[in-house]
Amino acid sequence: MGDTITSGGEARISSPAPAALRIAVLDRDSGFIQVLCKRLDRAGWEHRVLASPVPADEVISMRLSAMIVDLAVLGPQAWEWLERLCGALPELAIVVCTGPSTVAQRVRGLRLGADDWITKPCHPEEVIARVQSVARRRRRATRRTVAAPLLAGEVEIRTDLFQAFVGGASLDLTRREFELIELLAGAEGRVLEREEVYSRLWGYTMVRGDRSVDVFVRKLRQKLEKASPRWRYIHPHFGTAYRCAAESLDAETVDAAVPDSAPVGWDAADQGEVAGAQEQRELAARTV
Repeated sequence: MGDTITSGGEARISSPAPAALRIAVLDRDSGFIQVLCKRLDRAGWEHRVLASPVPADEVISMRLSAMIVDLAVLGPQAWEWLERLCGALPELAIVVCTGPSTVAQRVRGLRLGADDWITKPCHPEEVIARVQSVARRRRRATRRTVAAPLLAGEVEIRTDLFQAFVGGASLDLTRREFELIELLAGAEGRVLEREEVYSRLWGYTMVRGDRSVDVFVRKLRQKLEKASPRWRYIHPHFGTAYRCAAESLDAETVDAAVPDSAPVGWDAADQGEVAGAQEQRELAARTV
C-alpha cells in the first residue's frame, strides 16, 4: 500500500482491492447507502440493502459474510435483535454503523456480540476496511474446523460448531459463553485471572469493578451443572481467577498439599468450599 498524489496535489491512500464478500446493509440513510453501495460495487462485493430487521433464519438463508447495521433503524428492539442475531449466527461478522452514541451504548453493543462499532458520519472506505478486517478474522477462526474437539469430562467442545455437547445434547450456549468455555478448557487446567479472561474475550482492558466475567462464568457453570450434574468443571480461585478441570463427584477425593499455616483438619475440599462460598457472596452482592 502506498500514497498516490492527485493532480491537485492531494495525497490519497491506495490499497489493494479487498476480497469479494457478501454483505447486507441494514440502514435507511439514503445518502449514506448510495455512496456506500457505489464503493461496494467498485470492490466487487455482493450486497443488498434492508430497510427493516429480518428474522435470524432469514439472515441465515442469505449466506452472508457480514452485515452493516444502523441500530437507529431497529428502535427499542435494537439490543434484543442484536443479541438474538449474534447468538444465532456466531460466524457472521457484524459491524454497527450508527449515529452518535454513548460509551455505555458502544460497550453494550460489543458485549452483545457486535464485532466493531463505527460512528456516523464516516467515510465509506473506512466502513469497507473495517468490514474486511472483521471478515478476515472470522475466516481465520473458521480454519479451526480441522481441529479435534476439546474434551473435558462429559463435555465435548466443538470449535467448528461454536457449541458444546453433553451426551450429544447441546448446552445451548450463547456466543460469549462458548468463547468462555473454549478459553478455559483450552488452558488445560491453568489458572486464568479475571483480567486475562476479559481482555481475551472482549478485546480490551477490563474496567475496574467490572464483573462481566463473573456473570458469564456463573451462567456457564449453571448450564454445565444442569447437563452434567455429577461433574464440576470451572473452579474459582479466591474470587480473582478461574480454572477449568473436569472433576467427577463420584471419584475419591485426593488430598492436596495443605499450607503449613492451615488449621488442623483443613483439606483441599475445605479450601475449595470457602473459595466457592466467597465467589457466591460476591456474585450475590453484585447482582443486587
